[in-house]
Amino acid sequence: MARWEFKLPDIGEGVTEGEIVGWLVKVGDVVKEDQPMIEVMTDKATVTITAPKAGRVVETRGKVGEIVAVHSVLLVFDHEGAAPAGAREANGTTRDATSDGPAATAVGDIKETLPGMSSARPASGAVGGLQGYFNEKPLATPSTRKLARDMSIDLRRVPPSGPQGRVTKGDVESFVRAPAPAATPSPAPQPREPVHIAPGAREQRIPFAGLRRKIAQRMAQSKHTAAHFTFVEECDATELKAVRARLKAPAEAQGVKLSFLPFVVKAVVASLKKHPMLNTALDEAANELVFRNYFHIGIATATEAGLVVPVVKDADRRSILDIAREIDRLATETRAGKAKLEDLQGSTFTITSLGAQGGLFATPIINFPEVAILGVHQMKQKPVVRDGQIVVGDVMLLSLSFDHRIVDGHVGAAFAYEIIGYLEHPERLLLEMA
Repeated sequence: MARWEFKLPDIGEGVTEGEIVGWLVKVGDVVKEDQPMIEVMTDKATVTITAPKAGRVVETRGKVGEIVAVHSVLLVFDHEGAAPAGAREANGTTRDATSDGPAATAVGDIKETLPGMSSARPASGAVGGLQGYFNEKPLATPSTRKLARDMSIDLRRVPPSGPQGRVTKGDVESFVRAPAPAATPSPAPQPREPVHIAPGAREQRIPFAGLRRKIAQRMAQSKHTAAHFTFVEECDATELKAVRARLKAPAEAQGVKLSFLPFVVKAVVASLKKHPMLNTALDEAANELVFRNYFHIGIATATEAGLVVPVVKDADRRSILDIAREIDRLATETRAGKAKLEDLQGSTFTITSLGAQGGLFATPIINFPEVAILGVHQMKQKPVVRDGQIVVGDVMLLSLSFDHRIVDGHVGAAFAYEIIGYLEHPERLLLEMA
């Protein structure tokens, strides 16, 4: 048996390091080819890395919560017929031990980049074809990236001083303290100090890591970047409930469980077409508003690990039945941790619904860098006025949060009433269906 080193593979898209969020094997385990071995979270992705070949684990390196660089050794194991680490080729050159055989694979991804936005932005002064930038894809640890985000600093503009051109926290802090050119805005305020809680005798501590920490970072980024305002209004869903009841049996005959959510998705898409400002994103680095001429609707889904947003792609081109089928597929695979990369990226607008636990209303946080989010709440029987008469109706509240930097109050209200109009009169969806 020969000892073989398994290294963190290059996940791509400028990723230079990752956080270990879970070991799926231990010393002594015999792993099979394609067996999941370790879960790693980067600034761009949560991935499960599988074994490129079989072998017995003799060493693991790195603890949960630890940051490891790409090409760092994660595991060492014995593999029959494998060349020793650092074996020399016939020409005398040293061969990387991980080059013996197929590359590791990584599945499952949670993207936070925006499709269609280039990572390179024109600015002043040229460095390697990128004006004003020291590196198109700067090297930095997740904590340094978080500090830069909190301080609204573009890492590409920060002169690096670390090894191999890495940007350090000190580089970011020095960049903020440096005198700003006349044409640049004032530096952002210093971030607050992290809260420290003294250990207690009757307490238990677990690492705040992985998906939950990523959710916290993204929620904080959205809350501290977008200027949130929320609009809440009632929706009389009596007719929608009747339509769904009539279509429920035919849908089940085709193997589809029909909920109210597909109707909401269709109403949102129809309203986005009339209010395209709500289907945009702000490219802050380029100072450009990006209008997306496609409708990818994110559906916030609760999982044991936290809230994940799979995406119904091209919802404008799908029927209500097809949307229902796709929502069920996405929810099932997401909760099982089997969602694919393409299922978890690229949303242009997000819907979050708690169904029967939806409460009265809430103030949902925007799925950054989108500019709006719709919260759908519990349907309840309430008195409503129809033709001057008080009758019992099925009423739910819709709460929409908007980025006030992009969306004015009257635009947000008009968008909300457009959605309500479609849900209160669902036959309009048939008239305007593409």
